[in-house]
Amino acid sequence: MPSAANRTRETGIGASRRNYLFLQGPIGTFFSRLASHLKGEGHGVHRINFNGGDRVFWSLPGAVDFRGTNGQWPGFLARQLSRWAITDVVLFGDCRAPHRAATRLAGSHGIRVHVFEEGYLRPNWVTLEGGGVNRNSSMPRDPEWFKNAAESIGQWNGGVPVLSNFVRRAAEDVLYNFSTVLFAWFYPAYRTHKPWHPMLEYAAGAKRFPLKRWTRRRNAALLQQILGGGRPYYLFPLQLDADSQIRFHSPFGRMAPAIKKVVDSFARNAPPDALLVITEHPLDTGLVKLGRITREYAAAAGVADRVVYLQGGSPDELVRGSKGLVTVNSTMGILALTFGVPVVAMGYAIYDMPSLTFQHGLDDFWSQGVAPDAAVFDAFRRVVAARTQVNGGFYSVMGLTLAVDGAVARLETAAMDYPAQVLPAAAGALPHRRPTQLTPELATQVWDDAEAVPE
Repeated sequence: MPSAANRTRETGIGASRRNYLFLQGPIGTFFSRLASHLKGEGHGVHRINFNGGDRVFWSLPGAVDFRGTNGQWPGFLARQLSRWAITDVVLFGDCRAPHRAATRLAGSHGIRVHVFEEGYLRPNWVTLEGGGVNRNSSMPRDPEWFKNAAESIGQWNGGVPVLSNFVRRAAEDVLYNFSTVLFAWFYPAYRTHKPWHPMLEYAAGAKRFPLKRWTRRRNAALLQQILGGGRPYYLFPLQLDADSQIRFHSPFGRMAPAIKKVVDSFARNAPPDALLVITEHPLDTGLVKLGRITREYAAAAGVADRVVYLQGGSPDELVRGSKGLVTVNSTMGILALTFGVPVVAMGYAIYDMPSLTFQHGLDDFWSQGVAPDAAVFDAFRRVVAARTQVNGGFYSVMGLTLAVDGAVARLETAAMDYPAQVLPAAAGALPHRRPTQLTPELATQVWDDAEAVPE
């Protein structure tokens, strides 16, 4: 397969015109809207669908369907990259197995990979980073690097406020997954990247719905007790059990082991008058009974009366008033840093570095945690925003409009933002070298290496 440079010479594609291949995106219309705008700017746009949901939310002509097995994917992708003279691959979530294989294959042939994700800086931003995000980000974990890089960047601007339309998000999620089930016969080999079927999530959420009003009142009462009780408390915001940040970018794999580690460390080392407040992710449906798991671990550790479990997320005032925030690698850590709250990260987080987070382990954090360096955090936030964030959102008309406009501008100037061959470390980065001709053996190795990352 010819390299990106050779394809440019052979097809006459210059720096101003590129050929984009879209793989799986966030649920909804974002990728279709983005592709339409790029096409309107004169770029080539192509798409591979993996399931019926992908197909329903793609409105442009010319998409192709991948209906094969995992082992057939690299060879199929290699043929499409060559056939369409692809210069850029666009995808959402770099931990899905087909995306890991695509990132390696594209990188070995000088094709840029643009990765979208939920924003590092929420709620008004989405992430667009070259090569990979979070653990796979190419940005260093060096405070001095961020301070130097920030010298050429303007002051922090929080961006245009973006609201997320929950009804729209839920409706699109249901349409996507229903379409995936409806067209399963057409994509017989497709398997979701999540550890369970989405319909199980819906069933679990439906069971909770009748109790929603009672849960809201209970949480409000507990929150008032915590904030007004005068006792110091530490906060541990949970992440979704199926989140790739837990499954791929942490040593835990699931949330239960992380909860046990935090509760046991709190019981042994936290001040005796302190509380541990554990908050459930606002999108958690309760399929995994994390509340019950937390209570069992707290009872076993002898701190059942000092551990509080809240559903519905972590309000800003709860974060701001905490003595410290414990996280695996949630973006809630960045919110806590914004408020000057001490933070310790147990997994791989883009913000986990000296001067920002506690670097001496969880056991010592309870008594020795210190606030972040405000100047370093300011530099970090400005650099991250300038290099990886796009103002906008995936789940409202206004958010989509902003995100598409910002993403088009970022994609068209990508050559100045990051090199073509930035490869994620978790996928086993290949050395920078002359692109090679794809062989069946290489295609098989690409897939085998991607599969080696545990699901």
